[in-house]
Amino acid sequence: MPDKLNDVVEELALANRILAHEGVLDAFGHVSVRHPRDPGRYLLPRSRSPALIEPDDILEFTLDSEPVRPPKVHLYAERVIHGCIYQARSDVMAVCHHHAPAIMPFVIAGKPVMPVFHLGAAIGEEAPFWDQHDEFGDTNLLVVKPEEGQSLARALGRHSVVLMNRHGATVVGNGLKGLVSRSIFMCQNAEYQLRAVTLGAWAPLHRGEIKLAGALSALPTVVTRTWEYWSARVPSSGAHASRPRSAPKVARSASRARGKAKRRR
Repeated sequence: MPDKLNDVVEELALANRILAHEGVLDAFGHVSVRHPRDPGRYLLPRSRSPALIEPDDILEFTLDSEPVRPPKVHLYAERVIHGCIYQARSDVMAVCHHHAPAIMPFVIAGKPVMPVFHLGAAIGEEAPFWDQHDEFGDTNLLVVKPEEGQSLARALGRHSVVLMNRHGATVVGNGLKGLVSRSIFMCQNAEYQLRAVTLGAWAPLHRGEIKLAGALSALPTVVTRTWEYWSARVPSSGAHASRPRSAPKVARSASRARGKAKRRR
């Protein structure tokens, strides 16, 4: 993770656009990263479609998912997903919640997503299920209460992915770029698994293969290579909608820092 806050802000904005372009996120879903200087805070965009996220959209939150500064924009209703996971897992540095089409058949049918090719090993040996109805009864399926976020974090446990019945999935990583890789590889794996099932015979990777291939996909050289590839595929930011009139303070500070650096050159 970069040391400078403005670098993290820019990477988070790009991560949103990458995951939208690669079909993991659509109009909904969200990505966050733990604050690089304060582990008791995290960065998450304002409520906006991920394909449109720019650095000026990034806000700062406490682990109770409260904005550090009074917001002038709408916030994601499900931000407790991020805060509760960061509270429960000190090793988690980035979180993505999505409803990717590749995953939805599995969470609707209650069938596990299992690694079936080498890059799919990035999800780990098991992705547990969480059914909101079991503990909270009838809801609108959004995870908006702290107790709901805490329950989801417990179901995630020490895993890298938790599948949410009839809703979607939440993915975690020890870095933002690695999270992006895991989220995309997870969806590719689900697509291949479903196609293989239609052929009538399929099998997941062996336990040892999952461990070895998973470690390979997490190597810095692999993560950097995939990040560069997916970054190059993202349309120019000039095609996105205009930025908000009043940019969040954390993003304005990052922009000012970049401006000062340019003037010193």
